[in-house]
Amino acid sequence: MSAATVTPAATPAKVRDDEGRIGLRANLRHIGALARRNALQIKQDPESMFDVLFMPIIFTLLFVFVFGGAVAGKGHQAEYVSYLVPGLMAMMGMNVSMAVGTGINEDFQKGVMDRFRTMPIARSSVLVAKIVVEVGRMMVAFTILLIVGFLLGLSVETSALHVLGAIGLSLLFGASLMWIFILIGLTVKTAQAVQGMAMLVLMPLQFGSSIFTPPSTMPGWLQTFTDYNPLSNLADAARGLFIGGPIAQDVWMTLGWAALITLVTAPLAISKFRRKT
Repeated sequence: MSAATVTPAATPAKVRDDEGRIGLRANLRHIGALARRNALQIKQDPESMFDVLFMPIIFTLLFVFVFGGAVAGKGHQAEYVSYLVPGLMAMMGMNVSMAVGTGINEDFQKGVMDRFRTMPIARSSVLVAKIVVEVGRMMVAFTILLIVGFLLGLSVETSALHVLGAIGLSLLFGASLMWIFILIGLTVKTAQAVQGMAMLVLMPLQFGSSIFTPPSTMPGWLQTFTDYNPLSNLADAARGLFIGGPIAQDVWMTLGWAALITLVTAPLAISKFRRKT
């Protein structure tokens, strides 16, 4: 009786530690291609720009002519415009940021992410491309906001560089908020749920801030909340950059909030996205 010869099973080749890693140049190329894809979607669906085109006009007119007389006095709405418009930059940034979470959620529902699973791209590039396009939409909203503000009497008592600084600070903070909404969009099941949860975040932060009225008119407990509200820091920083005054503390607080939000929520969002794709 002859003994059967057993041939050892072939073992898979050892995978190199750096296999599958994507270099910086390739990652940037992927982000550019995906950002172009998202921009083309906007071109094919112009209605998706309605929020950034009309929201600055509606909110500026609404708050100036509803609250302007009460805050600055009847006939002095122009003074309120200079107070309101820099603050509205913080509000616009937060509202535009919400669209990222909705878009991510809808991409999963439509099966777009199934295609990304088969592509040799960094998972983070999908999310960063979304943020790049939304920052562009945010710039459109800020441009329209400033045009309406100047038509209503907005005055700049500093310089163009200060105004650009306020815009840049608002864009940076808005981009950090997008990671929160991306995380929400990856967590809940429907786009409607994203919007519902986003409003729970938006409403207290927006109205419990110095965006619309000076905190000195608020109850003491609400003033405490307003002092630690990052939207108040951003609104006060932008306001100081427009009309002058001390800005160092508010600028550093805004930068600190933006860094903290990004450092906490970006890794969570990327990790959640990788698990889903």
